[in-house]
Amino acid sequence: MTISQAAGNVCTVSALNTKKQQTANSVESEVIYLPNTDCAIKSQASLSAFTSYRVGGEAQLYVSPRNVEALQASLKYAKERDLKVTTLGAGSNLLVSDGGISGLVIATRHLRFSNFDPQTGQLTVAAGESIPSLAWAAAELGWEGLEWAVGIPGTAGGAVVMNAGAHNRCIADMLVSAQVLSPDGTLETLTPDQLGYSYRTSSLQGGDRIVTQATLQLAPGADPAAVVAITKQHKKHRLSTQPYNFPSCGSVFRNPKPYSAGWLIEQTGLKGYQIGGAQVALLHANFIVNRGGAKASDIFCLIRHIQHQVQERWSINLEPEVKIIGEFQGACG
Repeated sequence: MTISQAAGNVCTVSALNTKKQQTANSVESEVIYLPNTDCAIKSQASLSAFTSYRVGGEAQLYVSPRNVEALQASLKYAKERDLKVTTLGAGSNLLVSDGGISGLVIATRHLRFSNFDPQTGQLTVAAGESIPSLAWAAAELGWEGLEWAVGIPGTAGGAVVMNAGAHNRCIADMLVSAQVLSPDGTLETLTPDQLGYSYRTSSLQGGDRIVTQATLQLAPGADPAAVVAITKQHKKHRLSTQPYNFPSCGSVFRNPKPYSAGWLIEQTGLKGYQIGGAQVALLHANFIVNRGGAKASDIFCLIRHIQHQVQERWSINLEPEVKIIGEFQGACG
């Protein structure tokens, strides 16, 4: 059995207290420490560093628990104050408005552990574990099943919620169960059938339950060198066909079968089209990249422009795969 545990302080007992800290802009921000944890809630926290687009305003309140107990305490804090809760994973499939997010933003990126069980061939991981890192770890052990996921820029929790996939494989194909936390603080283990999986979606999307961990069924016993070689091929393919030289969120739109969104956008003549610092990628038209200095409103307006143009040309409504959060009313004039 191989177990990795993320570094982090063990939760210590403390009273609810408030401190002031100086931010980079020399403005005092409030820091609240939750009872019985070392978990700090910060006010007016910039979210741009926590999204792969590198855009977005501030969270009214922000917390990043390191264990389930601290996560439960965070939810209790929000419930007692009637705060809206927004969950943030790696921020790789997210567009946050320039105006930020009200309420409490809970980041699960520091919920980390992984357990490879050779007796069952199952991999149990916390929600904050990186999907590419898991793919490499499995390959180096000679465990087959995650080679396709090496280019998925997100966390295990996000992959479960959106049914992440590539190369004709997806999380639903291998998920054994997922542990989720309800707003009232109760934990529940769900099967794939209970998650209502379909293409790039699940019943967890748009809901208020938070994925805390997942168990995946893999196939141990293969030659590690062979699995690593296949994983490298998948990674090379992603790098050669998708733009990684500028910040992006990955694929912006779901593929409207039998077409691919990228083909429709390219055939509409939108490759390279730019609004502000946001551009339809030249390498892959289903990517919008931040060429530098883009605002969330630039990306949002480019998404809407693409939808309008494709609808006009093909009578097809492109549905965003990227999750759009915050206020964008009037952003496009």
